Amino acid sequence: MKALRIIVLAAASLFFSNCSKGQNVVTVPVTEFETKLKTVENAQLIDVRTPDEFSEGALANAKNIDWNGNNFESEANKLDKSKPVFVYCLVGGRSKKAAYKLHEMGFTEVYDMEGGYIKWSATHPSAEKAAEKGMTKSEYEKLIASDKVVVIDFYAEWCGPCKKMTPYLLKMEKEYAGKAKIVRVDADKNKALFNGLGYQELPVVIVFKDGKEVWKKNGFVSEAELKAQL
Repeated sequence: MKALRIIVLAAASLFFSNCSKGQNVVTVPVTEFETKLKTVENAQLIDVRTPDEFSEGALANAKNIDWNGNNFESEANKLDKSKPVFVYCLVGGRSKKAAYKLHEMGFTEVYDMEGGYIKWSATHPSAEKAAEKGMTKSEYEKLIASDKVVVIDFYAEWCGPCKKMTPYLLKMEKEYAGKAKIVRVDADKNKALFNGLGYQELPVVIVFKDGKEVWKKNGFVSEAELKAQL
């Protein structure tokens, strides 16, 4: 009985410890993120995307510290840990990891923008229009309007699940030549199209037959799973 009581107390202690670790990291919607950002003088705003992504468009006054780079921690340590820090990436995955890392490093108040730059761009179409490039929606529609099966894979170079899928997708391009078209679309280089289609997470895999969408999945897709749809 005594041993059971010790186990329960230990579990409760661990639970409250974990809650405490996360209580200073807050993920908030774009509008709330911006509102909070405006209330803080000289706010510390961090864009944790790659330099290439950052150069194609970013929030005003953001500092670029690549989460996947080699100097994230050393650059972050130059910031004031006693003041709020605001973090975002493309869709939210990297910024969430960065936010918890900042908390571990001693930052007392961290705000993570839900949905990332993709979601921000959707709420600021005029800002995104200036940087619009890549495949147009009409070009995309012509691409999927085929008498062959068309597989569209929206990906990004930094996306972990996308990287795992790349080898088998490249192999399938050759295997299904003449039977199906497998097209990989870089979401970073086609942000206007990606936003316009309403997607917010990567990867996105869509299968079209006779120009009609017959299957779609967000997240990692295995080779067997995709082949089952063809």
